[in-house]
Amino acid sequence: MLDKSPELILDNNLAHIKNEFELNIPSLVLCSEPFHKIEFLYRLMNSIENQIVFVDMDLLYTGYVESGMIPKKNNVMIFHPEKENWEEKLTEIISKVSKEKFLVVIDSFNGVYNMFDDLESARFVNSCIMLLSSLANQIGSSVIVTGMARKKENVGWVISPGGKQIIKSEKTGVYFIKKNQNDLIFTTLEGIDRKAFKIEHENI
Repeated sequence: MLDKSPELILDNNLAHIKNEFELNIPSLVLCSEPFHKIEFLYRLMNSIENQIVFVDMDLLYTGYVESGMIPKKNNVMIFHPEKENWEEKLTEIISKVSKEKFLVVIDSFNGVYNMFDDLESARFVNSCIMLLSSLANQIGSSVIVTGMARKKENVGWVISPGGKQIIKSEKTGVYFIKKNQNDLIFTTLEGIDRKAFKIEHENI
């Protein structure tokens, strides 16, 4: 049987990956280990010169910044929305994104689904993400949503832990991050022309 795994493309400056994000709005980046997610976001945000809106739902990234393990960049604005002020924070983010080019990172789907525990609320949040994506598409921005997930037979990708099915649209680009020895491997999960990119390890 032929190996159908895509050939690895070296992408240490994340040029190919950023191009994927520009073509697929929003982009859903899944992984099974939180440290892989943080390392990827660190590398991505270091490669971005434009303004970055970071919506920190699980406070993991904020914890790394406050501890000094990750330096805070001047072009990064961090938001910590809660259920009570979600619409207020969303309005503030929309106001910024509608005026100039941004990278919007929503980290993570798990935090959103934990905050809005019923399906109707999850659909509301998904609608908010699609609204942000529509605005971003007009300005040339990118919207990335991360998520801790696993693949469940006959269901597809689900939030892990919890098992809630991930809601996405046909326009959503879906990707998976894993570690191969010390390198990050970023792979497309959907589409006929699957791609895989290698980001070589560097100390953070």
